[in-house]
Amino acid sequence: MATKKSSAAANEIVKPQSDSEKKAAVETVMARIERECGKGSIMRLGENADMNVSAVSTGSLTLDLALGIGGIPRGRITEIYGPESSGKTTIALHVIAEVQKAGGEAAFIDAEHAL
Repeated sequence: MATKKSSAAANEIVKPQSDSEKKAAVETVMARIERECGKGSIMRLGENADMNVSAVSTGSLTLDLALGIGGIPRGRITEIYGPESSGKTTIALHVIAEVQKAGGEAAFIDAEHAL
Protein backbone atom coordinates (compact mmCIF):
# COMPACT_ATOMS: atom_id res chain seq x y z
CA MET A 1 0.00 0.00 0.00
CA ALA A 2 1.37 3.39 -0.97
CA THR A 3 1.86 5.97 1.73
CA LYS A 4 1.50 9.67 1.30
CA LYS A 5 4.65 11.62 1.94
CA SER A 6 4.11 14.74 3.96
CA SER A 7 5.90 17.86 2.94
CA ALA A 8 5.84 20.21 5.90
CA ALA A 9 8.14 22.68 4.18
CA ALA A 10 5.84 23.00 1.15
CA ASN A 11 2.81 23.75 3.33
CA GLU A 12 4.60 26.12 5.69
CA ILE A 13 3.53 29.74 5.45
CA VAL A 14 6.34 32.21 5.80
CA LYS A 15 5.23 35.29 7.71
CA PRO A 16 7.19 38.53 7.29
CA GLN A 17 8.58 39.77 10.58
CA SER A 18 9.03 43.52 10.21
CA ASP A 19 6.83 46.25 8.77
CA SER A 20 9.27 46.80 5.91
CA GLU A 21 9.11 43.09 5.01
CA LYS A 22 5.29 43.22 5.11
CA LYS A 23 5.22 46.28 2.84
CA ALA A 24 7.69 44.63 0.45
CA ALA A 25 5.54 41.48 0.31
CA VAL A 26 2.39 43.52 -0.45
CA GLU A 27 4.19 45.50 -3.16
CA THR A 28 5.46 42.26 -4.72
CA VAL A 29 1.96 40.78 -4.83
CA MET A 30 0.47 44.00 -6.23
CA ALA A 31 3.15 44.18 -8.94
CA ARG A 32 2.44 40.56 -9.90
CA ILE A 33 -1.32 41.20 -10.14
CA GLU A 34 -0.74 44.26 -12.35
CA ARG A 35 1.68 42.30 -14.53
CA GLU A 36 -0.76 39.40 -14.99
CA CYS A 37 -4.06 41.34 -15.12
CA GLY A 38 -3.01 44.70 -16.55
CA LYS A 39 -2.33 48.17 -15.27
CA GLY A 40 -5.19 49.63 -13.26
CA SER A 41 -6.50 46.23 -12.15
CA ILE A 42 -5.62 47.02 -8.55
CA MET A 43 -5.58 50.30 -6.69
CA ARG A 44 -5.47 51.49 -3.10
CA LEU A 45 -8.50 52.99 -1.38
CA GLY A 46 -8.43 56.75 -1.75
CA GLU A 47 -5.86 56.67 -4.53
CA ASN A 48 -6.57 59.40 -7.05
CA ALA A 49 -5.69 57.56 -10.21
CA ASP A 50 -6.41 59.25 -13.51
CA MET A 51 -8.64 56.57 -14.95
CA ASN A 52 -10.50 57.22 -18.15
CA VAL A 53 -13.13 54.53 -17.60
CA SER A 54 -16.79 54.84 -18.51
CA ALA A 55 -18.95 53.98 -15.51
CA VAL A 56 -22.58 53.19 -14.73
CA SER A 57 -24.06 54.68 -11.56
CA THR A 58 -25.08 52.26 -8.82
CA GLY A 59 -27.92 54.52 -7.75
CA SER A 60 -26.05 55.36 -4.54
CA LEU A 61 -23.92 58.51 -4.64
CA THR A 62 -21.87 57.39 -1.63
CA LEU A 63 -21.06 54.03 -3.23
CA ASP A 64 -20.27 55.67 -6.58
CA LEU A 65 -17.77 57.98 -4.85
CA ALA A 66 -16.26 55.10 -2.86
CA LEU A 67 -15.71 53.10 -6.05
CA GLY A 68 -13.55 55.95 -7.32
CA ILE A 69 -14.81 56.17 -10.91
CA GLY A 70 -18.41 57.15 -10.29
CA GLY A 71 -19.96 53.70 -10.38
CA ILE A 72 -19.44 50.24 -11.87
CA PRO A 73 -17.07 50.06 -14.89
CA ARG A 74 -19.05 49.81 -18.14
CA GLY A 75 -18.35 46.77 -20.33
CA ARG A 76 -16.82 44.62 -17.59
CA ILE A 77 -18.03 41.73 -15.49
CA THR A 78 -18.70 42.87 -11.94
CA GLU A 79 -19.40 40.63 -8.95
CA ILE A 80 -21.35 42.13 -6.08
CA TYR A 81 -20.98 40.17 -2.86
CA GLY A 82 -21.62 40.62 0.83
CA PRO A 83 -23.60 39.27 3.76
CA GLU A 84 -27.21 38.20 3.48
CA SER A 85 -29.75 41.05 3.18
CA SER A 86 -27.04 43.70 2.68
CA GLY A 87 -28.56 45.12 -0.52
CA LYS A 88 -26.61 43.22 -3.18
CA THR A 89 -29.67 42.47 -5.33
CA THR A 90 -30.97 46.02 -4.97
CA ILE A 91 -27.67 47.50 -6.16
CA ALA A 92 -27.45 45.01 -9.04
CA LEU A 93 -30.97 45.84 -10.20
CA HIS A 94 -30.29 49.60 -9.97
CA VAL A 95 -27.17 49.18 -12.11
CA ILE A 96 -29.11 47.12 -14.67
CA ALA A 97 -31.81 49.80 -14.80
CA GLU A 98 -29.18 52.50 -15.41
CA VAL A 99 -27.59 50.45 -18.21
CA GLN A 100 -30.98 49.87 -19.84
CA LYS A 101 -31.85 53.60 -19.60
CA ALA A 102 -28.70 54.30 -21.61
CA GLY A 103 -29.71 51.73 -24.24
CA GLY A 104 -27.23 49.07 -23.14
CA GLU A 105 -27.56 45.42 -22.22
CA ALA A 106 -26.87 43.86 -18.83
CA ALA A 107 -27.17 40.38 -17.34
CA PHE A 108 -28.03 39.34 -13.79
CA ILE A 109 -26.81 35.95 -12.57
CA ASP A 110 -28.75 35.09 -9.41
CA ALA A 111 -26.45 32.64 -7.62
CA GLU A 112 -28.37 33.03 -4.35
CA HIS A 113 -31.82 32.49 -5.93
CA ALA A 114 -32.96 35.84 -4.53
CA LEU A 115 -35.48 36.56 -7.31
